[in-house]
Amino acid sequence: MNDASLLAHALVIAGPTAVGKTEVALALARRLPAEIVSADSRQIYRGMDIGTAKPSAAQLRQVPHHFIDIRNPDEWYTAGEYGRAARQVVLEIMQRGKTPIVVGGSGFYLQALLEGFSAALPSDLRLRAQLQQRLLDEGAPALHRELAQIDPAAAARLHPNDGHRLVRALEVHRLSGVTLTELQQRASEPPAFRYRFFCLVLERHRLYERIDRRVLAMLEAGLLQECRQLLARGYSPHLNALQTVGYQEAFQFLKGEISHQQMVTLIQRHTRQYAKRQLTWFRRRPHCEWLAVEESDLPERAAELILQAMAGESVR
Repeated sequence: MNDASLLAHALVIAGPTAVGKTEVALALARRLPAEIVSADSRQIYRGMDIGTAKPSAAQLRQVPHHFIDIRNPDEWYTAGEYGRAARQVVLEIMQRGKTPIVVGGSGFYLQALLEGFSAALPSDLRLRAQLQQRLLDEGAPALHRELAQIDPAAAARLHPNDGHRLVRALEVHRLSGVTLTELQQRASEPPAFRYRFFCLVLERHRLYERIDRRVLAMLEAGLLQECRQLLARGYSPHLNALQTVGYQEAFQFLKGEISHQQMVTLIQRHTRQYAKRQLTWFRRRPHCEWLAVEESDLPERAAELILQAMAGESVR
């Protein structure tokens, strides 16, 4: 294999939740001089470890990781900020003679990194605070309905409960008079590096089985205790960071609103729905290279298939 061809590219390992991205990236990092760049919009937050399937402390020691535990749950961090910072990190890794392995399934983060969000998108903290108060008073679905009238394309991309991004889309429109969709299209700018974008995919029923098992494993590992600790530190369950599958249902259980079994069922169902939305986003990416794998391929065989593809060899 030609090492120079690897160093000339960043590797992007994407795919739906629970497909095995982290393990495949670590398997690649064992074979390459590499550093891992997380593209997960929730793993940036400290104290949110179990519910985000964050790499373990042992895994983080195996290879340098970037964009893990860089913010507290009550701190604001936009996809645009991530994209600009991650582009710089990727270039620095390449300058060190290593392969950047970008790992994650957060579409906005990947889009910001690979396609570009403008540094000049307008912002106003006072207006944002007003919109955030409306979010608390009226709920995210009300903001989603308003956005659907203004920017149907953005509303179609966003989950009705994604309060953080709904607020941002409305803020941008109020300040500029132009929709976020239009501004982002204007802002598209290719990165200063080449990349190969691999999307791991399992048969649907296998993926759903993995999701269901992961949810049970998270609860066994202490997801409820993690949620109690976040509350004890003063973090509101209404924070955008905690408007996340797994956490919201756990908070409902802790407040006595649903039973333990209802919580498990809802987390599994909502995670499957999230995986479907992720796959829809990946299908729209023109440079996405699909890598169909079996569970027995994970992680070593999948890593080998990616290296073969990078070397221009047949992957089957």
